[in-house]
Amino acid sequence: MNASEIKKMSTIERLQAMEAIWETLLYDETEIDSPEWHRGILEERRKKIDNGEGTFFSIGELKKRHRK
Repeated sequence: MNASEIKKMSTIERLQAMEAIWETLLYDETEIDSPEWHRGILEERRKKIDNGEGTFFSIGELKKRHRK
């Protein structure tokens, strides 16, 4: 399945497919290490939160920002 095939699916079908994929990953015993660059980003974000500089958005706010 590729992106163009996925785009033809309804929103409900895409969500169901995503849930099915997540379900298979959730119970997979294989450990996948995050890349080192991701660890650095998470550390930077943690420092901002600890220093009171973190910014949090609701899902609704994120959707509005993404649509602009």
